Amino acid sequence: MKSRRSFLKKSIPLTALPLIPMSLSAENQQNNRAAEVNTTRPKVIFFDVNETLLDLNPLKQSVVKILGGKKELGTLWFTTMLQYSLVATVSNKYYDFGQIGASSLIMVANNNGITLSDDEARSAVKPILSLQPHPEVKEALELLKQNNYKLISFTNSSNKAVEQQLDFAGIASYFDGSISVEDYGKYKPDTEVYHWAARKMQQENKDCLLVAAHGWDIAGALWAGWQGAFIARPGQQLFPLAPLPQINQPNLLDLAKQLISP
Repeated sequence: MKSRRSFLKKSIPLTALPLIPMSLSAENQQNNRAAEVNTTRPKVIFFDVNETLLDLNPLKQSVVKILGGKKELGTLWFTTMLQYSLVATVSNKYYDFGQIGASSLIMVANNNGITLSDDEARSAVKPILSLQPHPEVKEALELLKQNNYKLISFTNSSNKAVEQQLDFAGIASYFDGSISVEDYGKYKPDTEVYHWAARKMQQENKDCLLVAAHGWDIAGALWAGWQGAFIARPGQQLFPLAPLPQINQPNLLDLAKQLISP
């Protein structure tokens, strides 16, 4: 082994070897992602609904309660629901988001020694239909409307569910339309869902802006050629491997002010 190392040192000087970094530094990754950002005034602003516009705390409390008061199981339920919506999508199947939510809740409960009936699971997730908007949402939407932005809700919830949600929250009047993935039969963040939504609004992808509080949704929109605006609600993060969104704000009002600034 020693003679082999000596041979390599003599035959190939270290200065002649290419420098191949094992990984980019965090700063370089950030700079590379930032270089991909291209901001133009969007012709249509699409809004995710749950957590982006509406406060999910009542839903979370209901789910945690039926799971024995364990908060970590509430988080696991939400991620399991997202997981199985994507399982259905990649398998060319479609089930109502509420149905997936109830079924996922039963799975999480069973794995933790809790037996739930289908009715009990559906009752636990029912608060999703009666959520209040985050405190700044109405002012932000009003500001955007005053500045002639076209606003569309764009959600994984069913048409009936999102209609009930927006009406209960008192924000339905701010929107020029509503798009549910129910009409396409696949869930965000499938790339084709964003392309389909852009076509429905007769827009090019680059002229569409998605506002969402979920890193997976923003990543999907950006990879589909849309612009993205991330609302950094507590506990939410951007996906580090995705491009940076054009906007990153802690709440909807700050986002609206940025969009209307000269």
